[in-house]
Amino acid sequence: MEELIFSLNATIPIFLLMILGYVLKQIKMVDESFIKTLNKFNYTVTLPVLVFRDLSQSDFLQVWDTKYVLFCFLVTLFCILSVWGLAGLFLRNREIVGEFVQASYRSSAAVLGIAFIQNIYGNSGMAPLMIIGTVPLYNVAAVLTLSFTGPESKSLNKTALKKSILGILTNPIILGILVGMLASVCRLDLPVILDKSVNNIAVLASPLALIGLGAGFEGRKAIKLVKPTLITTFVKLAVWPLLFLPIAILMGFRNEMLIALLVMLGAPTTPSCYIMARNMGHDGVLTSGAVVATTFFSSVTLTAALFILRTLGFV
Repeated sequence: MEELIFSLNATIPIFLLMILGYVLKQIKMVDESFIKTLNKFNYTVTLPVLVFRDLSQSDFLQVWDTKYVLFCFLVTLFCILSVWGLAGLFLRNREIVGEFVQASYRSSAAVLGIAFIQNIYGNSGMAPLMIIGTVPLYNVAAVLTLSFTGPESKSLNKTALKKSILGILTNPIILGILVGMLASVCRLDLPVILDKSVNNIAVLASPLALIGLGAGFEGRKAIKLVKPTLITTFVKLAVWPLLFLPIAILMGFRNEMLIALLVMLGAPTTPSCYIMARNMGHDGVLTSGAVVATTFFSSVTLTAALFILRTLGFV
């Protein structure tokens, strides 16, 4: 019972905030313009400040783990290549292959992931290292898969690839991680006034990000392409965690490292998948459905996974 209560306390508050965002949108207290501004504010300001604060206040040289970063990268690469190969073989509708692949591997690591880890440990934990190992690969792979599949895509979209690489280099969260690393290595001690200001911004990150995520929820789009959407959801929330979490445990990853891997493998499909799919000539129906379905069912799967890991003493 204690482990179940711990798991529910870690996951339910997150989804309640998302429900709040959805309700606020339905009663028209927030509109599309507000949601867009809020998400941009979270992505460019609050989340980068949060990871900067947590890293700058830790001993980075002690926190850094090359094996862990490589594990995140190689597992993500395997997920991308394997699901791309299988989708190419078994999906009859060739135009949705790219969307299927992207929705099956790309987690909401920065937004929902950081909120999930922070709700358990009080800080971003090992999320920055997981982000370093996955997010750059997420973006490049998404451009490649969407370029070579879809209604009009038969060759590499060089413009999109260049934009993606530039986006990685200027990604606010990655920049926040790098600056936080530098501050940690230099043992930078911020003045009290600046330190409190940073903390005040950082505490806004998770609640605002979750409210924005919930407010942008579009449930009606999930009913189209039901079968591939359910397959994507099963792969995203069940297959990857069941396949790789036992390997991670055998490799000695525990506590914050394991929770960050759970987020990487089993968190819902990020809403940015839909934006990228639409911008690259895809209709986005499968992607939007996957975002909705994975977000809905992850309230159960993440709670169950955390309960099992907690019961077995790994977190």
